[in-house]
Amino acid sequence: MFLIDKQNKKATPLDKKLFSEMDLREQNDFQEWIINEPTILGESLLIISKEFSGWEGTKERLDLLALDREGKLVIIENKTDDSGRDVMWQALKYASYCAALTKSDICEIYQRYLGAQGVAAEKISEFFGEHDFEEIELNSSQRIILVAAKFRPEVTSTVLFCRDFGIDISCVKVTLYGEQNRLYLDTERILPVQGIEEYQITLATKKREAQSKEAPRHNLRLRFWERVLPILREKTGIYQNVSPSKDNWIGGGSGHSGISYNVVANKKGARAELWISTGNKEKNKRIFRELRDNTKGYEHDFEWRELPENVTSIICINNYEYNIANEGQWDEIADFLGENIAKLIKVFREPLVDIMGKVR
Repeated sequence: MFLIDKQNKKATPLDKKLFSEMDLREQNDFQEWIINEPTILGESLLIISKEFSGWEGTKERLDLLALDREGKLVIIENKTDDSGRDVMWQALKYASYCAALTKSDICEIYQRYLGAQGVAAEKISEFFGEHDFEEIELNSSQRIILVAAKFRPEVTSTVLFCRDFGIDISCVKVTLYGEQNRLYLDTERILPVQGIEEYQITLATKKREAQSKEAPRHNLRLRFWERVLPILREKTGIYQNVSPSKDNWIGGGSGHSGISYNVVANKKGARAELWISTGNKEKNKRIFRELRDNTKGYEHDFEWRELPENVTSIICINNYEYNIANEGQWDEIADFLGENIAKLIKVFREPLVDIMGKVR
């Protein structure tokens, strides 16, 4: 990794550092970084517990437990400087324990983790963009993410072997760099290899679809977005590189990190929204308030959801009469989403440029 000096046109190499030599600890430091910014691991995750030990008959603790966008439970094991030899055995044990967790178990685990900081069912619904918690499917399968600065060959070899048998395990390599009094963290998913995984997932998806008619809700959403995305692209000018999804939401870029124009559609309605989620709660709230203060006259055009207890804030337009199960409404829903995302872009594009230049 290099530090770039634009003015003097120089690239200065940064020194690699060990977590231990910087007096950084796996549990007290690195684990907290992931909790505060899960995208360190390269994807959107909802952390629902840390140091979880809620199994009968054992006092073992897994580092972090999370949900991904597909509702799968994600077991995260952190080893900072060195993966060690036993990390695979630990992670597989934890995944086997978690396989028995029900939806109500997961909600209870997350509620204990949240304490008085929120309602678990509401936060899970917000993460998935669903109005109805009961509609969300959780723990259809489990995944494992192993995190370390160095992976031993016996670990990566076992990961590849397990993946051949359909066990979803990823390895994320973390590298710490230092420069004067600053530290920088670089993360890289080394397994599965980017590109190969996409091909493998495509094959697996086709095989599942050919063998059964599972997940009709996901198939419905895929067909819905296939119909709606061309209309959204025409009306908004964004979503050009977005593919149809089995999720009930799709995000479009705003040009600002952590800010997106999302469209949501399910059996309970449709929503066009400006999603403010930079990973920093204080920053998100300031952006939200600045936008509200700088767009006077639109107080009643949008729902202004600051969500004080949550990291995220949302500005949105809802229609609760729509139902994507009614295919006859799809074109109407597409028009509603496209026109209102276009309205959000028109109202907030320029204020966002000004505000994001000031808010750090």
